[in-house]
Formats: sequence, structure tokens, C-alpha cells
Amino acid sequence: MSVKRQLFWSLTVFISAMAIAFVLVTIFVVKPTIEHIRVADRSREIEEISKVIVDHYEKKETLEGIQLKLQSMPLPRPDSSVILMTTKKETLFAKGAASHEMVKMLGIKKRIQSKNEDIAVLYYSDSEVANLSTIQMGIGSSVTVLLLGSSAILLLLSLVAAYWLAKRLTRPLTDIIPVIDRLRKGDFTAEAPVHSNNEYGKIAKSLNAMTRQLVQAEDVRRKLVADVAHELRTPITILRGKFDLFQHEGLPIAPENMLPIQDELIRLTRLVDDLHQLSLAEARKLQLDLKPTDLPDLLGRVIERLQHDAEAKDISISFTKESNLPPIRIDQHRMIQVFMNLIGNAVRYTPAGGSVSIAVKLPPPNDSGPLVLQIEVADTGQGIAPEHIPFVFNRFYRTDEARNRNNGGMGLGLAIAREFVLAHQGEIKVQTEVGRGSVFTVFLPLLP
Repeated sequence: MSVKRQLFWSLTVFISAMAIAFVLVTIFVVKPTIEHIRVADRSREIEEISKVIVDHYEKKETLEGIQLKLQSMPLPRPDSSVILMTTKKETLFAKGAASHEMVKMLGIKKRIQSKNEDIAVLYYSDSEVANLSTIQMGIGSSVTVLLLGSSAILLLLSLVAAYWLAKRLTRPLTDIIPVIDRLRKGDFTAEAPVHSNNEYGKIAKSLNAMTRQLVQAEDVRRKLVADVAHELRTPITILRGKFDLFQHEGLPIAPENMLPIQDELIRLTRLVDDLHQLSLAEARKLQLDLKPTDLPDLLGRVIERLQHDAEAKDISISFTKESNLPPIRIDQHRMIQVFMNLIGNAVRYTPAGGSVSIAVKLPPPNDSGPLVLQIEVADTGQGIAPEHIPFVFNRFYRTDEARNRNNGGMGLGLAIAREFVLAHQGEIKVQTEVGRGSVFTVFLPLLP
């Protein structure tokens, strides 16, 4: 059963139950109240007649002959009517102009007792009693009919409102279901309409955001396959060409001719190794050899290895650190690779005459997290355009599509850096401005 039907029938049952309960409570309260209203007091007249009947019964221990006494007894009012019946509903005496049925229906009923035993039933009626009884019965009937009629109308209107409400409340869900079906079939262009800012609207917005992420992930996947194929195809093509050339020449291969082949094999080996390390890090299966480390000393070694490249481009590298920095437990090999990527990129993309600065400091304690060391790598390079910032840590992502594989690398460095930092329970961020440079900041927790 659909949600709309479930909601409609739930509202229907609830409204119907409330309507029935309202009618029953009203009837049970109003009707007894009306019946107990004393519309006319004839207790004195009825008591006089009852006394005559009781005296006759107690003297003769029977009601035989009571007709003569009552016949001779004048009625209390000219328009009075009296009926005396046995406990077995047999008529003993009747007097008055009103019919028996009207006296019984509109009159006052009185059970006559002798020594706590019912001996007869007396009905008394006159025009005033009959009129007031008629009004009393009419009020009760009118209330019942009016109550039932109004309840039926209210129930009908409530059911219409329940159907409209159920349809309105489930309409956004009805619009979302086809979108989900299209996504299930692989159509990532489907978007759910957003009708409001309530929970349904939030679901629609989240679904649309997820759709865009799926489109983005699919684009990344396709680009990843294309990039891997490109990165593998180029060295394989070079290797195949070289080997074909050597095979056709049929001459001994000079050692210097093997150098390009060795370079391509090194590139292939590095690509495969980087992809393997990246896949392990993303699967959280990377083994870390954590040891207490003097981080400034580690950064000094990285800078020393890159100093020659910086001097070749007339780029100055500055390194500052706060005093009394505590040692940090890290995997030295992994973190060297992280900072080699970050500082190497800074040197590579900073123009001649520029500068690269590295700073290590201990930020103020934060109540919401552990103590961390903050490492900033800033350059005066070309910067990164805003549209590229969300993707700079993706695999094989290059901000410049025209950059060749020799100048721009394979596009795995930042992806590996991020995963290695995350493996250390840290965080990496980037701030950049086109034309003024970029700042990559790494936060590493001081693990116990």
C-alpha cells in the first residue's frame, strides 16, 4: 500500500473513531439529562391515587374491586387520564379522554408498592404533562438527529480534507520516486524538484547533491581510466618502439641506448608503486611505522634534497620554526614523501626569482580536538583557479590540461599526500590566489 493510501486510511479511521465517540458521549450525556428534567410536578395527585390503591390492597390482599373505588373517585384535573395496570401489564382500570397509548407514552409512570413489593403500575397524564413530555422527547430526538447529521457532514468534509492533505503531503515523495528510479538505471541527469524547505525539500536537495556527486564521481572515474591508460600507453609505446628498432637493426645495443628504456621503466615502476600505495591508503590498509620524530629535522632533510632544483630556478627557500617544538610520532618515510610532493610542487610551479617558505608552529590548544603541529608550505607561484580547488587532491588531476607529463608529473602527488596525512589522523588544506601563490597547510596530531 502506498504512503498516500496509508496516510489517508489512518486519518479516516482516526476521524471516524473521534466522530463516533463524540456522538456516543453526547447522546449518553444529553439524553439522561433531558429525561431527568422535572417538566411537571404531579406528585400530590399521584400520591392520592396511590394511597387509595395501597389501602385497598392491604385490606383485601388483592386488587379486585379497585375499579369501583377509582371510578367513584374524581380525577385531579378535568383533562386528566389515569391507567392502572398489573405487574403483568394487564389493564385493571382506565379513565380519561386520552388514548391508552398516549397516556403510556407521554404520562408519568409510577410503580405502586406495598411492603416493598410491586403490586401495580400507575400511569398519569394531563394536557400539561403531555405537552411537556412531547417537548422533552422532541428535544432529545432533535439533538440526536442534529448530532448525527452534523457528524456525518463533518466526517465527509474531514475525509475530503484528509484525502487532500494525504495527497499534498506525499506529492514531493511521489515526485522523488521517479528520480530515484532513473538514478538506479544509470541516468545521473535526473534531479528532484524542490517544493519547500521542509524535510521533503531537504531530502530532494540532498538527493540532487548526491546526483551531482555521482556525476562528478563518474567523470573522475572515466578520467582516471583515461589518465591511467595515457600514463601507461606512453612509456609502453616508447619501449615498444625502441625494442622494434633494436630488433630491426640486429646490432649489439650500446649501453647509452638503454638509458631511455631504463627511464621509462623507472617511470612505469613509480606509477605502479604510487597507485598501489594510494589504493592502500584509500582502503585504510596502509601500514605505518610510527616513531618519535623531530619534524623540523625531517623538513630540513627534505629542503636539502630540493635545494639544488630551487637554486637552478633562482628560487629562495626559507624555513622557520617555533622553539621547543615537541617530537611527533609519524612514519618518517611516508611524511618525507608528503613534504617532497608539497615542497617539490611549490618549487616546480614558482617562476624564477620567486620564493618558497616553510613554517612549523604549534597552534593554541583547541578544546574540540587534540594538540597538533601546523606545517605551512607557501609559494609565490601562479596559484590555482577557484574552480580547480575542490579537485586538486584527486588522482591524476592537473589544473593545466596542456601541461605535459614531463613538466607536470602524473597528478598523483597531492592525492598521495592527502591520503598519507589522513592515515596519520591529520588534515591538509589549501589556500590560493591566482597570480599570487598558494599555501598548503598540514595539521598533524601529537599522538601519544
